[in-house]
Amino acid sequence: MIEIERKFLVLSTKYRELSFKNTRIIQGFLSTDPKRTIRVRLKNNKGELTIKGMSSNDGLSRFEWETEISSKDAMALLKLCELELVVKKRFEVKFGTHTFEIDEFEGDNSGLVIAEVELTHENEHFEKPDWLGDEVTGQIKYYNSSLYLKPYNRWS
Repeated sequence: MIEIERKFLVLSTKYRELSFKNTRIIQGFLSTDPKRTIRVRLKNNKGELTIKGMSSNDGLSRFEWETEISSKDAMALLKLCELELVVKKRFEVKFGTHTFEIDEFEGDNSGLVIAEVELTHENEHFEKPDWLGDEVTGQIKYYNSSLYLKPYNRWS
């Protein structure tokens, strides 16, 4: 239940041609408290409810609990979210022994593209594709819950 991941900005759209899967994601937050973020997500026609705890000091790991819910329940819970929903298209790319998830954000977060890779331990080595840019792991402004509160297009 501990999620370990690293996040990077993306330099090009090269990942699109390497992608083996892409999914449209609509998400909102019932709580954006960093101690207990509660996210509702609709991925294609499947719902998810996720609870995340505080990040470690370096931002590499945090508690995450996730369960599938019906799309009907997810849509009902999304209506309870106070702000505009975060919408993105996720591309999945196998590179080396890892799978990268690349999110192209839409709406108020349009123009932002972030790649994530999940690891089994914090010091795990992974190959970095040439389309990865600067690492933003641990930078709270790139968390989806932060993009929900202060979208990318409102950054100064």
